[in-house]
Amino acid sequence: MELNIVKRDKDTLLVECRGETVTLTNLVREYLWDNSSVTESAQIKEHPYLAEPKIWVKVTKGSPVTALVKASESIIKDLNEFKEKFKIALKRKG
Repeated sequence: MELNIVKRDKDTLLVECRGETVTLTNLVREYLWDNSSVTESAQIKEHPYLAEPKIWVKVTKGSPVTALVKASESIIKDLNEFKEKFKIALKRKG
């Protein structure tokens, strides 16, 4: 995965995610909405075969970079919790 900052200012951030699919950008978009300072969050893919997916975020306060970092940390936390619960479920059924 390669991340490229397409646009960045005080309130907005647009990040291109080369080598990824909309599966990842949709996940990030959903987690961004958990932040009350986020007013806009979207995943963008201009062309299904030719364009790379992008993540757009706009905030009313704070930094869009901070919002994206917090969303990423929440995703990691939830995935780790899922992994542990899945291991337990496998032991019960195994």
